[in-house]
Amino acid sequence: MIIPTFDDALAARQRIAPHIHRTPVLRSRFLDGLSGAELFFKCENFQRGGAFKVRGACNAVFALDEDTAARGVATHSSGNHALALSYAAGRRGIAASVVMPRGAARVKREAVLDYGGRIVECAASNDAREAALAEVLAETGAEFVHPYNDPRVIAGQASCSLELHEQVEGLDALVAPVGGGGMISGCCLALSGVAPRVAIYAAEPKNADDAQRSLRAGHIVADDAPQTIADGLRSPLKPLTWHFVSQRVDDIFTATEEEIVAAMKLIWQRMKIVVEPSSAVALATILKNPPTFAGKRIGVILTGGNVDLDRLPWPVQSMAC
Repeated sequence: MIIPTFDDALAARQRIAPHIHRTPVLRSRFLDGLSGAELFFKCENFQRGGAFKVRGACNAVFALDEDTAARGVATHSSGNHALALSYAAGRRGIAASVVMPRGAARVKREAVLDYGGRIVECAASNDAREAALAEVLAETGAEFVHPYNDPRVIAGQASCSLELHEQVEGLDALVAPVGGGGMISGCCLALSGVAPRVAIYAAEPKNADDAQRSLRAGHIVADDAPQTIADGLRSPLKPLTWHFVSQRVDDIFTATEEEIVAAMKLIWQRMKIVVEPSSAVALATILKNPPTFAGKRIGVILTGGNVDLDRLPWPVQSMAC
């Protein structure tokens, strides 16, 4: 297992700079009051491709030597990594094949195709994803870029927290969603180098709480196909991301489906920005655990904003023109 270093994170940041946005940090007086904390939202929903995944995908793609790149890249993903890898491959002018579960958000499928990626459908389980990917790799000879269990990807994701550290002084803690653990691992890698005293908390759906159970058990506990509205957080931890979670994450909090939707709606209403359910999990857990966060300066990673507007998780009354 290759564990990325802080120097890898610094090199990745320089490598991907021409291909990503330095995303803004936004505040909300209302959400500060509701939480009792000072919240600093790092808005990766404004990132290229609409999600933080572009950071890791670009680092992986642009780190390839010419011979490997010529064979193209491949991955499995419910959406954001799929579109991110397609974007990065398009920027480099190479092929990208992505295995996506049937029923993946339409907005993410469309983005993959718009960026020039090829979609291979599979059933909605981790086992089905990996089986379909094996066939794609055998067919194409492409380089596999794992959505999160890849040192190149984690080093790229670390650039998000490196930016946040420069944008906000004196953070006491950082909260980021966790599924497979690519983003939270990037946070651990970055802050261990520049702000080791900042506490790191992960947030996940109660319906997909394998990371919390893993941390408590002291080893990876994996679910094959958890069901949650936060589709980007259904993947289990893998050995590389478990390395970071087990050694650097202070605690993992969970939120119910109802709490996730309520937090998502709060962000839409009060901050006037579009985030997907996976992004809202971080705020949902902050609001649910005031003793941990009250009175502190908290960085909050809003991981993405790719939402199917025809399938919003709350009733929408149609209006006649």
